[in-house]
Amino acid sequence: MQQSSSLRFARAVQALAHAARALGLVVPGFRSPPRLVGVQRSIKRWPGGATVAVVVRDRPWPAVQADLVEGVVAANGLRSPASDRTREDLWLALEGTPASEDEVDAA
Repeated sequence: MQQSSSLRFARAVQALAHAARALGLVVPGFRSPPRLVGVQRSIKRWPGGATVAVVVRDRPWPAVQADLVEGVVAANGLRSPASDRTREDLWLALEGTPASEDEVDAA
């Protein structure tokens, strides 16, 4: 049985926030859905921070995860090669987040 998309979103955000802090990055705020109609992901910046908004409903979970990772990269204004290393570290952090209740029960 799949866990709720809200719970998966929250777990992914927590994992990314922890990894971003460990990397010395600014952790953006996260929300769903974006306020802009017709977009899958948006970012709103302000001095010292940003909010990343992602559509979760009716999307493949890997697409949502990719948008969250890219949101952290964009919020920190990273460019290659730092952005490449950061993406790798963030994806590794997401590997530990269960995608279904079956995985939660097995842990």
